[in-house]
Amino acid sequence: MDGIVLIDKEKNVTSRDVCNKLSKILNTKRLGHTGTLDPIATGLLIICVNEGCKLQEELTGHDKDYIAKVKVGIKTDTYDITGNIIEKNDNYHLTKEELIKTLNSFIPGYNQKVPKYSAIKVNGKKLYEYARNNISVDIPEHNVKINKIELLDFQQDNFTFFVSVSSGTYIRSLINDIGEKLGIPMTMEELERTRIGKFKLEDAQTIENLKIIPILDVLDIDKLIIENDDLYKKIKNGVQIKNIYNKEKILFIKDNTPLAIYKDDNNILKPYRVFNVK
Repeated sequence: MDGIVLIDKEKNVTSRDVCNKLSKILNTKRLGHTGTLDPIATGLLIICVNEGCKLQEELTGHDKDYIAKVKVGIKTDTYDITGNIIEKNDNYHLTKEELIKTLNSFIPGYNQKVPKYSAIKVNGKKLYEYARNNISVDIPEHNVKINKIELLDFQQDNFTFFVSVSSGTYIRSLINDIGEKLGIPMTMEELERTRIGKFKLEDAQTIENLKIIPILDVLDIDKLIIENDDLYKKIKNGVQIKNIYNKEKILFIKDNTPLAIYKDDNNILKPYRVFNVK
């Protein structure tokens, strides 16, 4: 029972809540997600199970798709509808054409400041801890990619859009930045994640109806079936080998069982992830 589970997360449930429920159902404490969803958000959540936890880093960096609903005319301290209103403006006029132009201006990306109510750490402390205690701190920013952005529905007081982004992009911050550019306060009202890498929301399940995707079906990297006993012993024991395969990364397999992921380092393959799968 090693691999990943695709969950369609419900609203008002934390990602940790999902892990805790799965821990009881699957009778294991070795669980971890590859990218949290705020309680207000719904949609695709990837949970790694047992040896699948060694895939977390492999899965975390994938691009993601979202559908977001935006409330126009208010801004909150958390950048979503659950926060305290810190700005309000009913005297605005927003056209569909102006909004589309502004949305497209964020392609292909920009330097984004993370929300102050987030779990990003600064000097060993999470940003939301500073915010809750009204302590000023420099908010980190990083470059994010906006691969595609499309307006789906437009009303004067709200709109819905689709966006495909790089890992680490905060949709709350993007919405706030859209509002800043237009000079109109905006906040996130709803958010649904529809894709992480090759995995899509339509393939996800509820907690009551689970199916574990095995490690071999998760990874899209070169795979090599081991037929040599000497090579099998080396891979099983994490021994470095010469890269005669001319590959950057290889998943070694024996008897349809994943043994280890090796990565190239100056023409030497070194163990990156070694699986303890029976």
